[in-house]
Amino acid sequence: MDAHLHHESHFQASDLVRDVVIGMADGLTVPFALAAGISGAAASVGTVITAGVAELAAGAIAMGLGGYLAARSEAEHYAAELAREEVEIVEKPEAEEEEVAEIFEHYGLTREHYVPLIEGLRGRPIAWRDFMMRFELGLERPEPARAQRSALTIGVSYVVGGAIPLAPYVLLRSVDQALPWSAAVTLAALAVFGYVKARYTGAKPVRSALQTMTIGGMAATVAFVLARAIS
Repeated sequence: MDAHLHHESHFQASDLVRDVVIGMADGLTVPFALAAGISGAAASVGTVITAGVAELAAGAIAMGLGGYLAARSEAEHYAAELAREEVEIVEKPEAEEEEVAEIFEHYGLTREHYVPLIEGLRGRPIAWRDFMMRFELGLERPEPARAQRSALTIGVSYVVGGAIPLAPYVLLRSVDQALPWSAAVTLAALAVFGYVKARYTGAKPVRSALQTMTIGGMAATVAFVLARAIS
């Protein structure tokens, strides 16, 4: 019997992947551009490393804080809409029933199909509320500790990504030697990052790798040109 059951496997960590993408993408491009931009004016590799580490710390904190505030805003928005739906179900049940009918009609159902469903929801206000949150507003209940986890994930991803373009400056003795290696490993890391990301999200790995490398490379180039012009 079990052999005939249909099992579907769906990706369940979209928020985590989004946070990693945000942190890694900025971590790979911004520190590279900063290090490359000041390399021409820097007297030593140590100066580039010091500036890069300072940027990593500041960037990780800023990015993590941004992720925290964004997640908190989503949670507060969900809570406000949840409270509003609870009030409307009690005070304006007819209007809410019409909204449910519109949702079902959008899927091609007729009154004879959805009237019994509306009757069932009327007797289950919590289920009715959750139905409206999901299908009318398109909102999913935020996970507990989402804000803290988002901040940590983005911050750590930023540091990990930023350490890659800075590594050649730590390992090599001169800025002139480190710069081309930094550009090469950054592009390679962008390609690997895009490939791995696609494996988790179900996209085409090779296409994702090329897109990530191209877009990230363009962003790093623009930032590099601006940093060089300023320095």
